Amino acid sequence: MSQQNVYLRQDVKAEPLYSRWYAWTHLIAPATAAMNVANSHLKIMKSYVAAPQMHASAVKNPKLLGGPFIDYEGGRVEEIRSLVTKVEREQSHMLAFADSVRGLDAMLRSEAKGFSLEPLYLKTPESLRGLVELVYDLNNQPAIRFIEGLLYKSRYYDPTLQSVSLSAVSKDYRPFALSTPRLPSEGVLQLDVPFASEALDELFSARQTPRPLGELKERLGVGPQQAEAFSSFFTPEPPPAAPRYDGPGVRVRYFGHACILVETKEVSVLVDPAISYAYAGGSRRYTYLDLPEVVDYVLITHGHTDHIMLESLLQLRHKARRVIVPRNRGGCLEDPSLKLVLKHVGFGDVTELTELETVGVPGGEITGVPFLGEHGDLNVGSKIAHLLRLKGHTFLLAADSNNIEPKLYDRVFEAVGEVEVLFLGMECDGAPLSWVYGPLMTQPLDRRMDQSRRLSGSDYERGIGLVDRFNCKEVYVYAMGQEPWLNYVMCTRYTPESNPIVASDRIVAECAGRGLGAERLYGHKELFYE
Repeated sequence: MSQQNVYLRQDVKAEPLYSRWYAWTHLIAPATAAMNVANSHLKIMKSYVAAPQMHASAVKNPKLLGGPFIDYEGGRVEEIRSLVTKVEREQSHMLAFADSVRGLDAMLRSEAKGFSLEPLYLKTPESLRGLVELVYDLNNQPAIRFIEGLLYKSRYYDPTLQSVSLSAVSKDYRPFALSTPRLPSEGVLQLDVPFASEALDELFSARQTPRPLGELKERLGVGPQQAEAFSSFFTPEPPPAAPRYDGPGVRVRYFGHACILVETKEVSVLVDPAISYAYAGGSRRYTYLDLPEVVDYVLITHGHTDHIMLESLLQLRHKARRVIVPRNRGGCLEDPSLKLVLKHVGFGDVTELTELETVGVPGGEITGVPFLGEHGDLNVGSKIAHLLRLKGHTFLLAADSNNIEPKLYDRVFEAVGEVEVLFLGMECDGAPLSWVYGPLMTQPLDRRMDQSRRLSGSDYERGIGLVDRFNCKEVYVYAMGQEPWLNYVMCTRYTPESNPIVASDRIVAECAGRGLGAERLYGHKELFYE
């Protein structure tokens, strides 16, 4: 059996983990990883150890969806306690780093008053010296600039903390990724391999190309005790073929949430990959089986967990020729470089794109469009919408862009012209600022400020403003987090009265009343443009 060529089963999910927590970009970039370990992971786990039943009650409360509560029904307390001890012992340097960031920030606020910052380098905590630059903005407000390239060469980037957890999918539900560590469980196999390992490409390519089982075991370091469990994830039966689109025009497929595949005979473009798995009893959806053998361009709109999903990206790496990401500000704690993140998890060709910059592709081009809002007014540069021109058609994939300044889009229209098809996120309530960025903050945030700075997309008025400005012919609301297979990163539970549903219903009805194509997408959709 070990020399038999086998296929990775389509119902096997692969969660990337960092120190037993679901991995996303802020757990790859060293500075944000340290802040999340110190200010999120440890706090959540210690809270659970102190009051497990409180957590058990909280995860059942719809009003507390996505909160800092561990979803183990009040059990496995000793395992969580052991994980706390392990983190405090093995990642003490990360905790010291986070403490040093807090101390340096306090020192700058106290002592940097517009005069030269040179004397303050000697007061910088030792763990940060040589890894940061002390700077002012033009109004003499001090800040820390992290030298990200050096951080990846330091002890603060440790690929040995990375692993991949394999298990069979039998339902869509998973515990919330940002609050529940992934403990060892029956039917779950942990592969202790760094994300950049080429062995993962061999594993995931086996979904469509058969591989010798024994060779996979050897490459992935599967020991005798894991061999039987590992073998159970494979089958000798080939999956159905998924031929590349070969039509005369453009085919667009919606894979759920913000994931869109745009194809012509010459090129394939995949935006914000969030791919589901095929399993018995699952609702109709596109999966890895529905992707072409080669994805020419992968586009990322921004760095939030539901738009740059390492779980999907790692499984696509073997077939992705080029990844295009938004350019970051450079050295800001809240804005780690997505290019550096992807390069360090094994992607070869990663290109940064900024506003109104264009990349030529066969039969068309990709242009970066400014992306406002959805980041709580933080100075985050790693966000961009994509204007895709192919075969004479124009598609604006705006993700969670919030039209908070209509004059911007007047100017964008002057630069790029009309848009035929608009894809727009309308999750217009949004989580408070602290939901994603709280662990990075060195000072307490006033609750009223937190609630006012929501991570929200366009509402009806702002959305219809974009439709009007670009004279769109078709409008598709997406990126709403409704698909059940994304509950573990989105934690959305709408009712017909929910603001995003009311707003998106309204825009769909208004556009349909004008004779435009309009729909709020859900699950899967296929569109053709001849």
